[in-house]
Amino acid sequence: RMKYEDELRSSMIIPIRILGLLRKGSFGCVLLGFRPQESVIAVKVIHKERYNPNELDAAIELTKKFVCPYIVRFSGYVIREHSMILQMQYANISTLEIIPNNKEFCLPSFTQRALMKQILEGMKAFHSTGLVHRDIKCDNILLHSTSGTMFVHAKISDFGLAKKENQINEKNYIVGTLPFMAPELFKHPLTKSQKVDIYSLGVVFYRIVTCNFPIVLQEDIDTHKMILLDIPKFEKPLEIKDNTQWDLLSQMLEFDPDKRITAAEALQHPYFTSSEALADISQDQKTLARMASEAKQNGETRITDYDVNPSFIVAEHIIRKFMPTNISELRLINWRIRRERIS
Repeated sequence: RMKYEDELRSSMIIPIRILGLLRKGSFGCVLLGFRPQESVIAVKVIHKERYNPNELDAAIELTKKFVCPYIVRFSGYVIREHSMILQMQYANISTLEIIPNNKEFCLPSFTQRALMKQILEGMKAFHSTGLVHRDIKCDNILLHSTSGTMFVHAKISDFGLAKKENQINEKNYIVGTLPFMAPELFKHPLTKSQKVDIYSLGVVFYRIVTCNFPIVLQEDIDTHKMILLDIPKFEKPLEIKDNTQWDLLSQMLEFDPDKRITAAEALQHPYFTSSEALADISQDQKTLARMASEAKQNGETRITDYDVNPSFIVAEHIIRKFMPTNISELRLINWRIRRERIS
């Protein structure tokens, strides 16, 4: 880790202290840092040879257009001789993958709905810039709870494969993570649109509801392609009891991209707008939204318009149930954060 810290300390945007290593991979690493003016941040250090300028371009584009609480916010970058350093918001819980990975618990229907609504709102904002993410999956949706709010935001992250829709061609289009890749990516001629992200989100939603994938996970691309192109559509799984929910998912998982729903259209689906949906709001959601509204009126700038709407509220105590039991490293990091805030 020391060589990354040396690289960080030699640049202008570097946190005063490095608190821990969040993630390491072939790309480089993500470090947890602390600086007084921004509190806790994440710093992504990318090897120069693995750096994709699309990630920075997408981050700048999204930051320039608006601030959406359901997209990870970037706050600075430095290009070094051997690396690219991106400074971004730290998500303090985990990724969405903790939900399907823990089959001991089941998300309440109102939490499923609120999570899906948040992520679709983030996807709508992302797509409004003309970008295609191209690698939507559970691991690229982070979960964060702002201190003192007791609710969670889902945040779309990792823009390394993002491109403007009109800049995609067949040579660079077939990318992504296999179980989440849309059927049109395996056909010729390729259909190039933001609809690939909607299909991927359909798989994400299917996964957090059923803990499975629509297709049994395959190890090689040819087997996955053969199975995917051999079926006309996905059938409703036994785990999904809500017909309206399945109608939404089936429109997101539509094999024909021209018929597939958009993020904006999905948000207007009866799953979110019907009287049944409006009735399926918990007392907990109403209480947290009311508390957020009071905090906003008292000048709390971290509260957004979404946070005072109970249909967007995901209670932190529900998500915490899905955290793995072996979280000693996370506890250590959180202890370091508290220590830095006090000192």
